[in-house]
Amino acid sequence: MYRYRLCPTSLQEAGLLEHCGHARFVWNLAVEQQSWWTPRRGPAPGYLAQARQLTEARAANPWLAAGSQTVQQQALRDFAQAMSNFFAGTHRRPTWRKAGLHEGFRIVGVRRRQWDVRRLSRRTGEVRVPKVGWVRFRWSRPVPEGVKSFRVTRDRAGRWHVAFAAVPDPVPAPGNGQAVGVDRGVAVSAALSTGETSTVAGLTPGEAERLNRLLRCLARAKRGSNRRNRIKAAMARLKAREADRRKDWVEKTSTDLARRFEVIAVEDLDVRAMTRSAKGTIGAPGAGVRHKAGLNRGILANGWGQLAARLEHKAPGRVIRVNPAYTSQTCNPCGHRAPENRESQAVFRCVACGHQAHADVNAARNIRDTAVGRTVAARGALQPEGGAVNREPQSLLLPA
Repeated sequence: MYRYRLCPTSLQEAGLLEHCGHARFVWNLAVEQQSWWTPRRGPAPGYLAQARQLTEARAANPWLAAGSQTVQQQALRDFAQAMSNFFAGTHRRPTWRKAGLHEGFRIVGVRRRQWDVRRLSRRTGEVRVPKVGWVRFRWSRPVPEGVKSFRVTRDRAGRWHVAFAAVPDPVPAPGNGQAVGVDRGVAVSAALSTGETSTVAGLTPGEAERLNRLLRCLARAKRGSNRRNRIKAAMARLKAREADRRKDWVEKTSTDLARRFEVIAVEDLDVRAMTRSAKGTIGAPGAGVRHKAGLNRGILANGWGQLAARLEHKAPGRVIRVNPAYTSQTCNPCGHRAPENRESQAVFRCVACGHQAHADVNAARNIRDTAVGRTVAARGALQPEGGAVNREPQSLLLPA
């Protein structure tokens, strides 16, 4: 997706919000309709039946007919795709959408007929939205050719964005035959087997204190009041700033790794399961809930899932997922495994050979060695005698 920052006027923003409301209304009707049907009542109506019902609803409701038919139809198509993903087991069931939280719509059609885009200056472009007109956006990079759809969204901080549906080209492999292991953590966001470490730039101490102050003000504000809405908007701006910094770090780190290394090894982590709540139920409450909640926030703040996903997008076929078991307890030079090897979060000292290193870097080297050994075996190369893993196997890795 090629994403740009929209800069609508106040009048255009009202039109965009109207499109968002219509798309959300149609989506919620589809969710309610889907929840009503049961096996006893027969199958729920598909997209074609819902499209015919939408035509009847537009004829009976002038306020709905005043909106864009394309926006409303694409909301039904998005819902149909979401149900297909749910039945395939790859996504969760579609849920109700709420105003202020889910603001967006999609436009599909032939360029220069249903919609169009043009460049005004070096940093400014315009996209033509049906029934809204030409809306300016920041031209941060060229819009790709052959785009057939785009999506307009508004985040909780009040910022508008337009994303054109096009898949960027992957980063070309360097062809140097080098491999790298990446260990993701909470204190250190990413540690490489080369010894490099990198951490996501979150909120500054002053911003974090302001966020805590806003949380205390939010607890005292009356529900539905203007003051509460202003506090929530200020909190959303801070959270959006934190998310932007995390996304910037993920993009830069993933691009750098894809350009420098032929093979990238990461831990095969189920981030969704790892960040699941530990509250439990009333009959069986969980233990250490507050500590688990803090760990969950740390995992999500360091972008574990985003980094792995972007690496697979930019370096397809060159990312190897490794079983993370015991990678933090195994000494990389001698292979001795013991829980006592890891003295603390950052210090690794082997009790057998005395090797000392940064704990995350040692784990990253174990991840690299496991991935390289698997790659060499898959290519039919000779293994060391006794099946031992070579601790410096990068020279055996042939270029793709």
